[in-house]
Amino acid sequence: MARKTSFPPRSEMLSFIESGELTVKVTPNASDNSISLPGENGPAGILQIRVTATPENGKANAAVLKLLSKALGLPRTSLEIVRGGNARTKVISVPD
Repeated sequence: MARKTSFPPRSEMLSFIESGELTVKVTPNASDNSISLPGENGPAGILQIRVTATPENGKANAAVLKLLSKALGLPRTSLEIVRGGNARTKVISVPD
């Protein structure tokens, strides 16, 4: 059975891109794949991304890039993690 995937409107997510970079906070081993906008309790300007993949051998990073590419309507190959490859907070390069 396919798991539910949810994310906010593309235009809202694009508003968080600064100088071609998007900062995200990742929660691996989540119950579902989702992207949410910063809330009152979260850090300002950082998208929250939950993925079901485990953080081993780059599985969670690959899942984050796949989910973001789908949500932003961009090819997966156009996104790249530029900082935070082994951390929960990551900076991802997004083409203009």
